[in-house]
Amino acid sequence: MAKILIKIIFILYFISLKSSLFAQENNFEVWLKDFKLKAIAQGISKETVNETLIDVKFLPKVIEYDRYQPEFYEDTKTYIKKRSSFDKVKKGLALYKKEKKFINKIEDNFLVEKELLLALMGIETNFGNYLGKMDILSSLATLSFDKRRSEFFTHELLTLLKLIDNDVIEKDILYGSWAGAFGNFQFMPSTIKNYAIDYNKNSNIELKNIEDSFASAANYIKKIGWKLNQPCFVKIKLNKNIPKKYLNTSAKKLTHKKKVKFFKKYFSTSIDYSNYENLTAAIITPDKDIIPGANNLKPAFLVFDNYELILKWNRSLRFALAVCTLKDKLKNEI
Repeated sequence: MAKILIKIIFILYFISLKSSLFAQENNFEVWLKDFKLKAIAQGISKETVNETLIDVKFLPKVIEYDRYQPEFYEDTKTYIKKRSSFDKVKKGLALYKKEKKFINKIEDNFLVEKELLLALMGIETNFGNYLGKMDILSSLATLSFDKRRSEFFTHELLTLLKLIDNDVIEKDILYGSWAGAFGNFQFMPSTIKNYAIDYNKNSNIELKNIEDSFASAANYIKKIGWKLNQPCFVKIKLNKNIPKKYLNTSAKKLTHKKKVKFFKKYFSTSIDYSNYENLTAAIITPDKDIIPGANNLKPAFLVFDNYELILKWNRSLRFALAVCTLKDKLKNEI
């Protein structure tokens, strides 16, 4: 019943959304003229601005995708199951077998588990099989024009224009996700700027090839603080007497973190948590604010520092759970 209700709500929402998109398209042209002036004022050459943005268009589909992301409507069990399936593990093992020597080298060089890198690539692009076909410049411009997260996407679009202006990225290859992400690991422009590396030293950062993309992903996750061989999460069952303040339902910031031994009194299972007792953790209940009628206390998870780092990669409680789940499944098979 809850799933039917969600679908009805989204159908009604999209009817009203489509009626406003036509008017937005006209306003987009006005916005684009102003944005070009802003880009030039930021130090980007007039030539790059004009050549790069000449074919940029308002993409109504991007607005629809932004409002209907799986993180906003799928329950946790469904979301994780889809993204850590047997087929996904099988594809990950096939890629590892093919690129074993190189992937092991990256693991050793950056001290980031190969299973994590494979899991991130598997969930982001199905191991490079779906890199996206959207015009990234138009996607970013559309989302910059849209008011929901305009500041974030304006920054990303300006960053991308600077990368093009500095000959770091070629504009003609910029096809990727509806949100403006690019390559095997779906890097946003600011991530490319801060973490992407030319690992094979051929004077180009090629995020659609194995060498640069794996090295760049490992460099990124390492530099934000990844701890080798530390846990991501543990599923738990909670007693009804746990104070609500300890239950995190948003990925924006995890609060009320404590040692696991502090939380043990709120667990309703007799599982041995001795390996985790002195680790600092937060408790998340990811369905609560997403699924109508969701139980306040389940599903529930203890999440640790490494889990929180994956939230910096993608600010979604479910995404981080799925990555860690696929990572563990791959580790069991490799």
